[in-house]
Formats: sequence, C-alpha cells, structure tokens
Amino acid sequence: MARPGPGRGAGARTSEGMLLIAALAVSASAVALAGLQLDGAVPAALPLFAGVLGGGALALHLLLRRVAPRADPVLLPVAVALNGIGLAVIGGLDGAWDGEARRQLAWTALGAAACAAVLLLVREPRRLQRYPYLQAAAGLVLLLLPVLPVVGVELYGARRWVAVGGYTVQPSEFAKVVLIVFLAAYLSHKGEALAVAGRQLRVRGVKVFSLPRMRDLGPMTIAWGFAILVLVGTKDLGTSLLLFAVFLAMLYTATLRKSWVGIGLLMFSAGAAAAWAIFWHVQSRVEIWLRAFDPEVYHAESGGSHQVVQGLFALAEGGLTGTGFGGARSTGIFAADSDLVLVSIGEVYGLTGLAAVLVLLLLLVERGFRAALDARERFASLLACGLAFLFAFQVFVVLGGATRLIPLTGMTTPFLSAGGSSLIAGWVVVGLWLRISDAAHRPPPQPAGNEPTEMIPLRPR
Repeated sequence: MARPGPGRGAGARTSEGMLLIAALAVSASAVALAGLQLDGAVPAALPLFAGVLGGGALALHLLLRRVAPRADPVLLPVAVALNGIGLAVIGGLDGAWDGEARRQLAWTALGAAACAAVLLLVREPRRLQRYPYLQAAAGLVLLLLPVLPVVGVELYGARRWVAVGGYTVQPSEFAKVVLIVFLAAYLSHKGEALAVAGRQLRVRGVKVFSLPRMRDLGPMTIAWGFAILVLVGTKDLGTSLLLFAVFLAMLYTATLRKSWVGIGLLMFSAGAAAAWAIFWHVQSRVEIWLRAFDPEVYHAESGGSHQVVQGLFALAEGGLTGTGFGGARSTGIFAADSDLVLVSIGEVYGLTGLAAVLVLLLLLVERGFRAALDARERFASLLACGLAFLFAFQVFVVLGGATRLIPLTGMTTPFLSAGGSSLIAGWVVVGLWLRISDAAHRPPPQPAGNEPTEMIPLRPR
C-alpha cells in the first residue's frame, strides 16, 4: 500500500540534482570516448552536446522543484543518462557530429520541452480521463494517418511514417501514449464489471478456469480487431503486437482475472496464424527467424536475413568489453542506430556496457511501476502501469528480435534509438510518471477543522 502523505520533500530534489550530475558526466564521457576512438581527439561539438542536454536537464530539475517537488528523484536522471548514451552511439556510428547526431540533439531539446509542457499542463492526472472516447478516436486517427495516400510514406516495407515539411514523423509513437490514456480511463470505470466471472470450469470439483461473461468480451474483441486493422493498414507487425500486449497486460492489472490472459493469447494465436497465411511480409519475418543462416534466405533479394545475421555476429564480436567505434561491424548494418541500437551498444561497449544500459532501462520501467503502486487513484495507477508495460515490451521486442528469440520487427528502443517521434514520446511518458508520482506523495487534504484525516485507498493494493 502506498504511504499517503508527503513521502518526499526538498531532499528528493537534492538527490535528483546529484544523480543528474552523474548522468551528465556519463553522457559527456560517452561522447568524448567516441570521438577519441574515431579521431583520436575529443569532438569539437562536445560543449554543444553537453550544453543542450545539461541545459534541458537543469531546466526540468528547476521546474520540478517548483511544480512537482515530490516527484520521483530517479526518473529524470535515468532518462538523461539514456538520452546521452543514445547521442554518443548515434554520433559514433555516423562517424560525425553534424549529421544524424545533431538532429537527435535537436529532438532532445524538443523532448525536454514536451516533458516540461506535460508538467505544466497536467496538474492533476485524473483530469486526463474526462474524454476517453475522444482519446480513442485521436489514437486511431494517429495510427491510421500513414495509410492516407497524400501524407503517408511507405519505407522498408511498412507504412508507418507521415511526411511533414521534408521531415518524416511516426504518429504511432504518440498514438501508443494516447491509447494507453484511453485504456486507463476505460478500465478504471469498467474494470470491476469485467472482473465478474460468468462461469467456472471445474475438473472433479476443482476450479481450473473462470470464463468471463459473454457480454464482457466486447472490449477484447475490439482490441483484437484493432490490432489486426493496424497490421493490415500499415504492415507494422511490431506496433500491432505491442498494442495488443499492452492492452492484455492492463486488462489483467485491472481485473486480476487469468482467464482474460488465456482468451487473449488464444485470440492472438489465431490472429498471428491468419496474418502468416495472408501477408507475405509476415511470412518473410517468420522465415528469417527460423532459417536466418540458410544461404537462400540470407541472399534473398527482398527481406533477406543479412540484417539479423550481421547483428548476431556484431554482438559476438563485442565480447565482454566491446570493440569501440573504430572498427565496429555494426556501422555497416542497416538501421544500426534505430531498430538495432542495442546490437550496436553490445558490440561497441561489450556485454558489460549492454548490461549496464539494460539495467538503466529496467530501472526506468521499475520507477514507472513504483509510480503505479504509489498512486492513490485507480486511473493514475493504471496509466502509470500501462506506460511501464509499454517500455518493457518495447525493449523485449527489440532485443528479442535481435537475438532471434522472436521474429525481428522494426521498433525503437526508448531514449536510445535515432528518431524524433520516439524520443519526444519517451519524454512525454517521463513527464506523466513524474506528475503521477508527485500527486501520490502530496499531503492529504485537511478537513475544515484542520484535523488529520485517514487516507483510504480507492482500490485494493
């Protein structure tokens, strides 16, 4: 059960400031090390990179002291450290600091501004649940926007991008956050009804399964159809898989019914089998997963397995301590700074560096779940939990695909992959977590007589 009351004070922001110094030191060291390995000198752009990243971190730190003094002191430093490592890897793989790395730095500044906007505009997290169906419609529009023939752009076999003023934007990154807000609002109101069991299956008097009521299967069916619609319209296997997985996890969190998980897995299996039978790009992904080292599959003209195989060799080349940027194999791998950024980190920094980065990602997800546990309101708890599941599933899909645990799908890693849409969406998520954690540790409202009152949790812990 969360501890109602202040919980945190000025000491939290002091601890955050000290952690921010360490995070900025790690980021600056990573950029300097990349320059030394590539050119034998510290990059001339290091002051610019340190200034923009440090300035954004300092601005957010000062803003938190004013508008959210009881927010989690670990979230911001971890996000800054991951963002800084991502900048160093992108610049090191590019071999220069005025191309993709400079653009990523600009997206970093916009991401920090988006985080600040969330902190300023979302003073009470519960207000986000006022218009759930409008949020659902907005999420659907954002997901299907790339399907439009005028603005939609198809790249690398998937239609996930929208061209705006010479730049490409991936609306699905923002749609994920909007849809999770909708799911949290919907499940906070309907969770109790969905938790009611309709019929129990027993074997010799022992309950083995609780079936939900038939009229409650509507949300599950709609979510399943929605995921299939995304797969058909955009050919984006990763996003459709991620959305359905997050919905299933949030549904279980709201109802604590294992039957929903079983039904969802059965529906997912049926949908996956149908997608494999109908869509050639799904068949190609599965073929690459199962027969990556087959020469015929490796040298296929369309959708060969060379990206996966080269990534596996790059990971093996990194060993325990890494190869550095000087002779990294991953510099020649397609999407080494986006979809396969964890492979690049594993080669350049070795297993030690990759493990450290994964620990930072794990810590970020853990703090998201901590915000969910501390939240006093059901909606805020489900929202923080859903966003934590989102980050966790993203890392699992990326790393699982790179290591052939599951088929490879094009998906970004939070704060590390090149691309503005993913980075800005990641900072928005951090802003929501900070606001939720601050609201959870505010002093409880006092009655008119200034007598202390006991806080009763709105849901069982």
